[in-house]
Amino acid sequence: MMFWDDHGMSGWGFGLMTAGMLIFWVLIVLGGVMLFRQLGRVPHHGGAEAEDRSPEDRSPERLLAERFARGEIDTDEYRRRLDMLRSGSGPDDS
Repeated sequence: MMFWDDHGMSGWGFGLMTAGMLIFWVLIVLGGVMLFRQLGRVPHHGGAEAEDRSPEDRSPERLLAERFARGEIDTDEYRRRLDMLRSGSGPDDS
């Protein structure tokens, strides 16, 4: 006589097997989504940042303010250059 007891697998065995398969497929789908998003991402380089800006964002005063904010120039240098930009005189007009 043959025994059809699924080799001793109880309700817990079926539950764990189902949970394992669900976790497996969720991980596969999440990995695919992450890969798709990573491949679709446009690389962002420092030089390309300036090209993406509108003309208003690339004004000389804005660039000067960014340099001041980064600490590349001090307060005196910032004010001197800002006054020069607003007066319309260049460095050669002295």
